[in-house]
Amino acid sequence: MTSNRRTFAIISHPDAGKTTLTEKLLLQGGAIHLAGEVKARGAARRARSDWMKIEQQRGISVTSSVMTFEREGITFNLLDTPGHEDFSEDTYRTLTAVDSAIMVIDAAKGIEPQTRKLFEVCRLRNVPIITFVNKVDREGRPIFELLDEIADMLALDVSPQMFPVGMGGQFEGILDYATGAIARPEGPSKEFLGTRDADAVLPEQFAEEAELAQIGYPEFDLEAYRNGDLTPVYFGSALKNFGVTELIEAIAKYAPPPRPQPAGEEVISPDRDEVTGFIFKVQANMDPNHRDRIAFMRQVSGTFKRGMKLTPSGLGKPIAIHSPILFFAQDRELADTAEAGDIIGIPNHGTLRVGDTLSEKNQIRFTGLPNFAPEILRRVVLADPTKTKQLRKALDDLSEEGVIQVFYPEIGGQWIIGVVGQLQLEVLVSRLEAEYKVAAHLEASPYATARWLKGEEKALDEFEKFNRATLARDRDGDLVFLAKSPWDVTYQQEKNPELAFSATKER
Repeated sequence: MTSNRRTFAIISHPDAGKTTLTEKLLLQGGAIHLAGEVKARGAARRARSDWMKIEQQRGISVTSSVMTFEREGITFNLLDTPGHEDFSEDTYRTLTAVDSAIMVIDAAKGIEPQTRKLFEVCRLRNVPIITFVNKVDREGRPIFELLDEIADMLALDVSPQMFPVGMGGQFEGILDYATGAIARPEGPSKEFLGTRDADAVLPEQFAEEAELAQIGYPEFDLEAYRNGDLTPVYFGSALKNFGVTELIEAIAKYAPPPRPQPAGEEVISPDRDEVTGFIFKVQANMDPNHRDRIAFMRQVSGTFKRGMKLTPSGLGKPIAIHSPILFFAQDRELADTAEAGDIIGIPNHGTLRVGDTLSEKNQIRFTGLPNFAPEILRRVVLADPTKTKQLRKALDDLSEEGVIQVFYPEIGGQWIIGVVGQLQLEVLVSRLEAEYKVAAHLEASPYATARWLKGEEKALDEFEKFNRATLARDRDGDLVFLAKSPWDVTYQQEKNPELAFSATKER
């Protein structure tokens, strides 16, 4: 049965409170028993989803974590994505694996550039969005201004489901329109401790505003929400535990169950008997003690059973999956069965890669998982030249994860690293040392961007004959043009109209 699965991502700008909200949702689902800020002290405060060394040092999420929990008969698969724009590629691929998203907005800042970018990715895939306006217990912008900004900037109908009674120093709680009850702050920490005032009489000023917000915006419409045309808006404070219960109940009640997935011209329904899925992420060294390598598969259809044989499209021959994993933040357990919508981890040693389709019959290919042309290109310089082999292994692992892209020039021995954002370079150097014991630094390369070359073999051979110095191969062996400037790309496109210079490569 697939209808009790909810697979969703949390998207936001950095510092909007996404990691705290993730933690509180896990607490609600019983996946963790103590919030990170309760257990930890000072600089050690980090949610369980941020497990990588650089994430702990910088206080940011740089990989997409997967967490599964159950609540009242619903299985929730939560995918926590990097909020930092430098990791947009990983986030984009993660959003191919979800059926809905929660958009977290800081009440003081509203829609920020990265929020808007991530929303546009959701819109491309018609991913329905629930909006959570966070930090309403602090001073923030007027509620109507926030609601109108969401509606105007994202071209969405907004339907408030709650209303904050005051903000900042005047914060008195949150009114739930569905029940008419107010959740009020309690105790010295001013948290919501689980009691609601059902007979509350709102002060006149707030009563008028709350009524105006309820009648002035569209009513919630399930079809409009699931089509991506309307967003229900919830208000709260993840840190103080306001609005979290209502949010998780909304996901259970309204968020779509597993949706059909595109496979070329075919669309694969979750009701299909055959087990099918696709790899949207690969993560090496989640457990540094075991040097493990996990491929994350979004199951699209069928009932998976441990020990089943599935055929990866990149391999062409079946593999038995003996140790599939379900994730509970850093904890994991063996999955005996999994249904459409579930995310399972498959331990492997380089067999599975991002974009691979897994299926019983090997007759379909899921589409839509792209690589993007890098915007920063660097050379890697080893401190110890005898560690070339270890470096190659590390770069292969990290490029499979999507942290970086690696290009091997046709002429010359220095490999070129390509990334979308600067922070990825810091992650690369940090992980080379921490996980592979390889000390290296990066230096400027003469190239500004890269394009994948496509065309007839004869035209490609001709181009290669005259441009070998600017050509490289990616890790799949595909030909890549390394350009010194965007002008270079335009010039070569005009000169070679029979070739396509592509900024994306779809697996």
